[in-house]
Amino acid sequence: MILALTGGTGFVGRATIETALAAGHQIRALTRRPQPDRDRVTWISGALDDVASLAALADGADAVIHIAGVVNAPDRAGFVAGNVEGTRAVVAAAGTRRLVHVSSLSAREPDLSVYGWSKREAERIVAESDSDWTIVRPTGVYGPGDTELRDMFRLARFGLAFLPPPGRVSLIHVEDLARLLVMLVQRPGARETFEVDDGRAMTHADLAAAIGRAVGRRVLPMHLPKPLMRVGARLDRMARGHGAKLTLDRVDYLSHPDWAAAAELRPPAALWSPAIPLEQGLAQTARSYGIAG
Repeated sequence: MILALTGGTGFVGRATIETALAAGHQIRALTRRPQPDRDRVTWISGALDDVASLAALADGADAVIHIAGVVNAPDRAGFVAGNVEGTRAVVAAAGTRRLVHVSSLSAREPDLSVYGWSKREAERIVAESDSDWTIVRPTGVYGPGDTELRDMFRLARFGLAFLPPPGRVSLIHVEDLARLLVMLVQRPGARETFEVDDGRAMTHADLAAAIGRAVGRRVLPMHLPKPLMRVGARLDRMARGHGAKLTLDRVDYLSHPDWAAAAELRPPAALWSPAIPLEQGLAQTARSYGIAG
């Protein structure tokens, strides 16, 4: 098949391209910057707010995988532009083509954050489209090349873990997620929403301990109350500006007590199941950072 991808230069997008190529597909991928030439990959210069480039991206494609989105933004307008209007433009370009839309588990709690609200709005646009669609809500995605959990690995080297209030969380390895996305392009007629993780729900402290083992350290978990997390978010913004990983918008949803995929919304086992156990994936990720235990 010929697959059109947004977000192909990002963390999940790169893994999805590798998986799609290994499965024998051809790729058309949107990019803001020039990319190296590659067999069976056609780079389309443009962005989500460029209607002409999205039309060129979808032209001749059998299916569209929409991965691009905004995780951090300085204000509501940034989330609307990247997640809501960006998805609206992709849906319009996709027409009646098969559409696989990457959302977020945060979309099931849209009142907790502007990010979660924007992802739920994007889901609504997809669900009201003329496409055959599947919405995928991943939990935390990790693996080599990830930058979202990197701070936890760095702190673990010093035996520390700063955590939100106690709750459940689960993760999904980027290669497992990419494999699912590529498999989903061949489900004509489907209109469905899946929540995906590796099947292992754990406490935040369990996750911190597992990361500690990956870097060869015993970790002391320290749960921070929300007011202190808000202080931390302001300090992170002062230190890293728009590159801050802990933002005020994230504090409320990080403090939510349950971020594991719902069992009834996981993909059927006959379609897909995760293949990379957490301990193996975390060790692989630590090696990629150069901080393996």
